[in-house]
Amino acid sequence: MTSLDEARDLLREFPVVDGHNDLPYALREQVRYDLAARDIAARQDDHLHTDLPRLREGGVGAQYWSVYVRSDLPGAVPATLEQIDCVRQLIDRYPAQLRGALTAADMEAARAEGRIASLMGAEGGHSIDNSLGTLRGLYALGVRYMTLTHNDNVDWADSATDEPKAGGLSAFGREVVREMNRLGMLVDLSHVAATTMRDALDTSTAPVIFSHSSARAVCDHPRNVPDDVLERLPANGGMAMVTFVPKFVLQAAVDWTVAADENMRAHGFHHLDTTPEAMAVHRAFQERTPRPVATVATVADHLDHMREVAGVDHLGIGGDYDGTAFTPDGLNDVSGYPNLIAELLDRGWSRTDLAKLTWQNAVRVLGAAEDVARDLKGTRAPSHATIESLDGVKG
Repeated sequence: MTSLDEARDLLREFPVVDGHNDLPYALREQVRYDLAARDIAARQDDHLHTDLPRLREGGVGAQYWSVYVRSDLPGAVPATLEQIDCVRQLIDRYPAQLRGALTAADMEAARAEGRIASLMGAEGGHSIDNSLGTLRGLYALGVRYMTLTHNDNVDWADSATDEPKAGGLSAFGREVVREMNRLGMLVDLSHVAATTMRDALDTSTAPVIFSHSSARAVCDHPRNVPDDVLERLPANGGMAMVTFVPKFVLQAAVDWTVAADENMRAHGFHHLDTTPEAMAVHRAFQERTPRPVATVATVADHLDHMREVAGVDHLGIGGDYDGTAFTPDGLNDVSGYPNLIAELLDRGWSRTDLAKLTWQNAVRVLGAAEDVARDLKGTRAPSHATIESLDGVKG
């Protein structure tokens, strides 16, 4: 049996839980949520990284669908609700393939049925507009993690890619974390500044996650996780889900991306725009300036390092498909996960370790957050704090 055959065999028993996929936003941008125009029951190779045939080929058993909206978009709350509605429509449209999931038990039930557990994560605290009531509303609608920031700061937390403002988490930011613990919503620390990571770990009584981040010691990008933070995951019980985005995993790609982003802005596009027109600009730039190419081995290097620092019980996978313009060779779309597992097998990772990486750690972490919430709800009432009352500023 080849390593790839062994990888596929493992994934039949312990499929991938992927921490972050931006399909809903791609559907918003490409077809304004017209699911018939991008019928993911059929392959969509020319338009998307994600469709049902390739999810099956990739051995995906659970997906956190990102209900992301840009942090500079006016009306973030209604736009987030549209994203949630998109995920619900996907689940309703493909019931034989997708199963809505709210709990760890739901994830296991979906696996037993051979369906893909579909969870939701809100990407950026701007989606609650400084309102704990809105946070509770998102949880009631099925959102099971929230990334505290996206690329820009929020009033109560610093982003990795913005100028420091709060110095990590403000008092209101810490209250957001405590309320997420009470609800059972995972605190996601991808995108946040290292100071915010440390403040959140100091505050959270439940496991935290990094839904799509890699190791800063391997690739020095602020979106990645420093070793001192990875070292704290065992005590917290949380997990870091390695991402595949080339500019976060390959140092040469970091420098190339700075120039590519400047080129996008010069042509009037947001640097995260993945519409056909924007991608044409990207491709023209790439023809003039060849892009450094990450590979499966590049991603595996991060996982090797993260296992050494945090331990195998605290690792997962968060590809960021349909949220990135480029992907590594061998991880071109959601069908590529077996290639990564095969690479890790060749590096000596055991079947036991790989089962934790793909499935078991993510299920355990969500279940642990549920346990913390169950205890807290007996002692802590819903918080009605405001940013004005805690931070002394107008939100």
